[in-house]
Amino acid sequence: MGTEPCLRDHSRHGVIRVAKLAELGVPSSTTYRRCQPGGPWTYLLPGIVLLDRTRPTARQRVEAALLHVRGVGLVTGFEAARRYGMRSVPTGNEVHLLVPADCQVRSPGFVLVERTTSLPEKTIVGGVPTAPPARALLDGVRRIRDRDAVMALLIEARQSGLCTLAELAAGLRTGSRRGTALPRTVLKALAEDVRSVAEVHAGAIWRRAGLPPPLRNPVLVRSGGSYVARPDLWCDEVALAWEIDSFEHHFQRSDYAGTLERNARYAGAGVVVVQTVPSRLKTAPDAVIAELRAAYEAARNRPRPDVAIQHPDAA
Repeated sequence: MGTEPCLRDHSRHGVIRVAKLAELGVPSSTTYRRCQPGGPWTYLLPGIVLLDRTRPTARQRVEAALLHVRGVGLVTGFEAARRYGMRSVPTGNEVHLLVPADCQVRSPGFVLVERTTSLPEKTIVGGVPTAPPARALLDGVRRIRDRDAVMALLIEARQSGLCTLAELAAGLRTGSRRGTALPRTVLKALAEDVRSVAEVHAGAIWRRAGLPPPLRNPVLVRSGGSYVARPDLWCDEVALAWEIDSFEHHFQRSDYAGTLERNARYAGAGVVVVQTVPSRLKTAPDAVIAELRAAYEAARNRPRPDVAIQHPDAA
């Protein structure tokens, strides 16, 4: 055990091949004995161990996966998305790797090895060879079937500036086509400038309410040009605004204060506004429809306020 610091010097974040340990004088029988219950090391993958008796970290799992494919792979999927700083990523321990098509390596344990004829250029993120953002994200979302989860991930990627819609579309064309039907549908919705998953549900409820077609996210100004707001949905015919306000948004005191200021501008401009939390779009859609219809009637039966849409060339 006294040689263990020297062994760690030859490891990658404490992860090392059994063959490398043998070269350093630790027989494989000794290595596997140390990985038994009560031993000081941990078995990770065939021929790969952790020089510690702890649960491996995400970085250690990545290092083990890369050792498994002998350094020819790129981390992709949700593990890569986490490394790019995305927050809407599903939890899980899987490490998804892209490898060249002629690489004959299996997918053991927590490692998913995907052979591809279109291996992208690697991006180094925190010392880890990683697929480019759009490719990595799409490799993840094409393996899940939750539309809201896919929508949230692609919206976050776009709004954070991680990748553009064009890059995501290109990724769908160049990557595997397996499981791409749902991401393609979601990308089509994003092309219509839907900014949140809740707005998708909101659009469906608005249509069910039978109200005039709304505008999404227009910039509203008063007659003097002063800014009013940018509602999620807007009925210009009667000056009716619908805002989908989440509790998460209000966790930040500054965001809550901004919402109060926005509502004060609506009131000062004479705009009728409906506020709905996202959860009610699913749990109480009929009640929300009734509220929208009532608000529409109230707006229609009062003089329309002097509020207009600011066109881009007027900004």
